[in-house]
Amino acid sequence: MSLTDSVQNKQPGVITCKAAVAWGPGEPMMIEEVELSPPQSMEIRVKVVCTSLCRSDVTAWLSQAQASIYPRIFGHEASGIVESVGEGVTEFVEGDHVLTLFTGECMSCRHCTSGKSNICQVLGLKRDGVMHGDQKTRFSIKGKPVYHYCAVSSFSEYTVVHSGCAVKVSPIAPLDKICLLSCGAAAGLGAAWKVANISEGSKVVIFGLGTVGLSVAQGAKMRGASQIIGVDMMQEKCEKAKAFGVTDFLNPKDTDEPIPQVINRLTGGGADYAFECIGDTGMVTTALQSCCDGWGLTVTLGVPKQKPEVTAHFGLLLNGRTLTGSLFGGWKPKSEIPSLVEMYLKKEIELDDLITHTLPFEDINTAFDLMKNGTCLRCVIHMPEIEGFPMAGN
Repeated sequence: MSLTDSVQNKQPGVITCKAAVAWGPGEPMMIEEVELSPPQSMEIRVKVVCTSLCRSDVTAWLSQAQASIYPRIFGHEASGIVESVGEGVTEFVEGDHVLTLFTGECMSCRHCTSGKSNICQVLGLKRDGVMHGDQKTRFSIKGKPVYHYCAVSSFSEYTVVHSGCAVKVSPIAPLDKICLLSCGAAAGLGAAWKVANISEGSKVVIFGLGTVGLSVAQGAKMRGASQIIGVDMMQEKCEKAKAFGVTDFLNPKDTDEPIPQVINRLTGGGADYAFECIGDTGMVTTALQSCCDGWGLTVTLGVPKQKPEVTAHFGLLLNGRTLTGSLFGGWKPKSEIPSLVEMYLKKEIELDDLITHTLPFEDINTAFDLMKNGTCLRCVIHMPEIEGFPMAGN
């Protein structure tokens, strides 16, 4: 990768680096040389150190729904080091360790100041392939635009993000582990703690035992839940699930009885809390049916692969059940994610056992295959070392 002389003189300019470019939905990533613009006003340019593959990357990549947003660089769950800052940025300096954020926090909009929401009106989830500020891309190949994903695009040696979509973290935190707090692990913990606010002695059911579901289980265990039922079609997840707090493992293939009836029997009337972590809107109804009357709460976290509409019989709600969604576990990204990093450093939360695979950047298509096949929880992709930038664990 080459940097212009202006970067060496601390004046950011265009750089050329390698990125994994998707040229169409479902097509293999191609490692290409891309040009990356300098950070604009209130933006920072980040040397990506590690980036983990999230299920939502795979879902978006396979989707035909936004086929026009190509070529595109996916990736949003990442850790890195600030390489340069744009005009107006005061909270970051070169060399800061950061996590990227797929949804930001401006600190001043109605939602950010409400104390009730983490859905920033200024720096919220970006679906259209461009940056928040000028609605343009920072990546290009031979003068033609390459589009972003979630305004992060971490499957690149370098990327540019809005300063409100990054958070400074402790320099002693291992970048190859805490990248999971950039999305999946934080989403699960927050769903348990902030969204559901699980109470001690409660009964919990979790549909889908991937990174998010296991993080929900970890959060429920730490809150003192008396019963944590994990539901998954892959039997091999059973032992891992129990290590994260699951007390009862249920494989739907092992029973002819409807799952809600099984859960009703196991819990003596239904779970206090149900979490849908699969991305299947049909499963949302199953989760609602698995809750108890009166106060049963269903939290949906998964990104649907198809059929985004949710349907449910009104009687489930009339009898006191509640359905709610959760984006990033309800965390205010810049304000609260550093506390999770500190918890990890104090060994109060577990991340390491969520990482089942590590791969070099050039093997990114293998990571996608592993996730598609359901054979990994999180695959952490290590970016190439570049002189002057300490890498993961350093």
